[in-house]
Amino acid sequence: MKLMTWNVNGLRACMGKGFLDYVSAQKPDAVCIQETKMQKGQAEVPLEGYLQYWNSAEKKGYSGTAIFTRKEPLSVHYDIDADGHDKEGRSITLEYENFYLVTEYTPNAQDQLARIDYRLSWEEARRNYLKKLDQEKPVILCGDLNVAAEEIDLKNPGPNRGNAGFSDQERESFRKLLGLGFVDSYRYLYPEVTGAYTWWSYRFNARKNNAGWRIDYFLVSERIKKSISQVSLCADVMGSDHCPVILEIDI
Repeated sequence: MKLMTWNVNGLRACMGKGFLDYVSAQKPDAVCIQETKMQKGQAEVPLEGYLQYWNSAEKKGYSGTAIFTRKEPLSVHYDIDADGHDKEGRSITLEYENFYLVTEYTPNAQDQLARIDYRLSWEEARRNYLKKLDQEKPVILCGDLNVAAEEIDLKNPGPNRGNAGFSDQERESFRKLLGLGFVDSYRYLYPEVTGAYTWWSYRFNARKNNAGWRIDYFLVSERIKKSISQVSLCADVMGSDHCPVILEIDI
């Protein structure tokens, strides 16, 4: 099975920069999208052979997730079963016979960690939600998790210590998620690879200089980690300030 996750930073804009051609060429079994910045129906997404599931924010032009999948799921669930965390369209879960596929756009803590309390509240609720799913069948979680887990996961860890995406609080929360029995698929295959990023600022020629962060992930339940065959960070694919990540797994 071939799965793709991509924060497109506005799906309509990304479609004007090659999104449809890229997905059509890759032919993934499912495409998980974050930051759609649109409501379903605001634009046609002509991906033949894919069923479409959308979770849009109440605030137009903000946040939002979507999954396009070739195989019809047994069930579809939106959000994470937590009051107060159902307004921004941040998660979709598809249930299949052997696993759950969850896409997520984790809230950004923002400058000066202005939204860190909400961020940590979201993550606690999400951990509880995923723990329940994982008790039923294995989980594949993907998306923009808005955190660089370790110093190896960003170009300039020193100056960014304490900033949104690399604060002690966010990194500790990520470790708690792994502690539930989830595996970072990329680091499972490539524990020491450096310069491997998925997001680059639009400022300071960051992408040209590969001054990036790895904040987009596929996490899988521990018991299916040996089924992973490949994880690709597709840094040469443009269209967004994030690049696609592709997981190949036998499940």
